[in-house]
Amino acid sequence: MVFSRRQVLGGLLGLGVVGLGAGGVRYWLGRTDGAAGHDYELIAAPLQLELVPGHPSPAWAYGGQAPGLELRSRQGDWLRVRFINKLDVPTTIHWHGIRLPLEMDGVPYVSQLPVLPGEYFDYRFKTPDAGSFWYHPHVASGEQLGRGLVGPLIVEEREPTGFRHERTLTLKTWHIDEQGAFTAFSLPREAARGGTAGRLSTVSGAHLPTLELPAGQVVRLRLMNLDSTLTYRLNLPGAEARIYALDGNPVQPRPLGKEYWLGPGMRIDLALRVPAVGQELALRNGPLRLATLRALDSAGQPAGDWPSALPANPVAEPDLATAETLRFNFEWSAELAGSGANAGRAKYWQINGEAWDIDDKSCAERPIARLKLGRSYIFELRNMAQYQHPIHLHGMTFKVLSSDRKSILPYFTDTYLLGKNERARIALVADNPGVWMFHCHVIDHMETGLMASIEVA
Repeated sequence: MVFSRRQVLGGLLGLGVVGLGAGGVRYWLGRTDGAAGHDYELIAAPLQLELVPGHPSPAWAYGGQAPGLELRSRQGDWLRVRFINKLDVPTTIHWHGIRLPLEMDGVPYVSQLPVLPGEYFDYRFKTPDAGSFWYHPHVASGEQLGRGLVGPLIVEEREPTGFRHERTLTLKTWHIDEQGAFTAFSLPREAARGGTAGRLSTVSGAHLPTLELPAGQVVRLRLMNLDSTLTYRLNLPGAEARIYALDGNPVQPRPLGKEYWLGPGMRIDLALRVPAVGQELALRNGPLRLATLRALDSAGQPAGDWPSALPANPVAEPDLATAETLRFNFEWSAELAGSGANAGRAKYWQINGEAWDIDDKSCAERPIARLKLGRSYIFELRNMAQYQHPIHLHGMTFKVLSSDRKSILPYFTDTYLLGKNERARIALVADNPGVWMFHCHVIDHMETGLMASIEVA
């Protein structure tokens, strides 16, 4: 359903929308209704960010920092966020990877109206799954994510995990020049290919930082790709590192290996055994250093042991024997921008022959697939191009089954990096009613056609 502004303001969603709340970057609200919860006031506002020394960049920030304030909840609790827009443009928040009600999903004209300058919107939902997630707008995504509106959301496990130490590392490459000015977030030539890449890499907002970790301890590293375009080939040469979760969902612990390809929107939780005092490790993207990890004295703590596997999230297991199979082709469209009366945005990409029009507010009313609530489905994903597509589904978690390009140990996720000319099979239970976005998380692919809606009813 596409909502009108009158419907939303009239209380269709039962939430506060208009008005401006109290100032401040963050505070804990009083808990209500006797329910455990974690509450934030989160402000989006301009911020002069010094990414290039001596040259401020006109960024946009959540909670006075870019990437934004780390939000935390606990599995099964309510998360309540009063989001205040102090930008000069409309925006929303999408909670990437969280299974939540449609009205909290942050997609303009589908789940809510854009939050206008000076307005606020109250996001309120339970966090059913523990893991590493993130948040960002779904309005003018290329510019808004590009200017810094991205942030981590951590949902803590209900029970102790065995990790005594952890660190969240957000990866982002910025579209700026040598003077700190923003460059184009999307170039037609690049949007029709692998996507428009930035030039300055950062880890948690800093270029080539040195990060201090306790020597001899096993540290949980939550690595998040908050970039709009870049796939990171993550590696830690010489390190003892094991994978514990992919995109918020636990896996059986296994060695990191030579490298892991982390596409836009994807996350990986590693356990790293920090070496002896004074030793350093390089966190790299392929051959390029992203950060230096330095071991500091851990104040006499005993050496850490490898924790047991993280507890599984309560995701429904698809019934493959009864599942219906649907096929999705991701391919080049080459519908170029018109001129004059036919002027519009170019559409370089399409799914099953349909290119999403990011400027058409009624696109979601024409879903590419209609799923029956409670039924299991297998999606066959076929990439018919030579460029990678991190395919993301809102509202539900799916299980990766197989690929014709690599060996797969089945696992649950919300984003799958579909390689060039790859065919992969994923499965899910359609257990969340609504109209959900299904798209590539290379943002200028998404904004030039590589998105669709899927209805569950």
